[in-house]
Amino acid sequence: MNSPMNPGKTRRLTKIFQPDNHTVIVPMDHGVSVGPIKGIENMQTTVNQLNKGGVDAVVLHKGLAKRVDVGKTGLIVHLSAISNLTPNCNNKVQVCTVAEAIRLGADAVSVHVNVGAETEHKMLKVLGKVADECDVYGMPLLAMMYPRGPNIKNEHAVEAVAHAARLGAELGADIIKTNYTGTVESFKTVTEGCPIPIIIAGGPKAKTPLDMLQTTYESMQGGAAGLSIGRNVFQHENPAAMVQALSAIVHKNASAEQAKKLLGEAR
Repeated sequence: MNSPMNPGKTRRLTKIFQPDNHTVIVPMDHGVSVGPIKGIENMQTTVNQLNKGGVDAVVLHKGLAKRVDVGKTGLIVHLSAISNLTPNCNNKVQVCTVAEAIRLGADAVSVHVNVGAETEHKMLKVLGKVADECDVYGMPLLAMMYPRGPNIKNEHAVEAVAHAARLGAELGADIIKTNYTGTVESFKTVTEGCPIPIIIAGGPKAKTPLDMLQTTYESMQGGAAGLSIGRNVFQHENPAAMVQALSAIVHKNASAEQAKKLLGEAR
């Protein structure tokens, strides 16, 4: 994957994306928002399992990025934070700089924006500032763009998701993470309206692993460049196998049913 006129970004993006320009990312920034939930109590153990499965990159906050050895896996340092204990948990604030991420050996940074939130303007200001810093330092920027706020009736509505994705691209992101819209055709509207790669979020824990695999398959058919899925991976009974199953879909064009066989599950 190339970043026009920025060889630093191009080189770092090879740690995030495979030669097919697709990626399997597992975010583990949940300790800030919801605490030490199942699957991320011991981060080194979890990262080791993900690496065993062949994950392309992980997302960590700066504190754990100092303490967890990710090996040769791509490291994305998350710059945004807020806990679910605050009255307005949609108001993400910047808690890390691009310079800090560079000192940690990051291959990319990520910023979270809730499009439609009452403090959207503040989050967009941060996104724009970070995008400029990323261009200066040659650091790829992943923008997590979610339709989320008082006037957002459906966070998966194609119009809202397409708008959020395009907004991130317009303000300088290199990769967009956003919601899947539910169908291949509707998601094509999102990907075709955005000039940079889009990866899907996992959202809440899926009812079954097959549901998550099917969503992944459909999103790839709709033009996605991969995924960034957390709880549905690190809370699976075998995170390494789940990474392998997702990777089969993302990198080898396997169907959900074919990928499920890698989980060793009958259902």
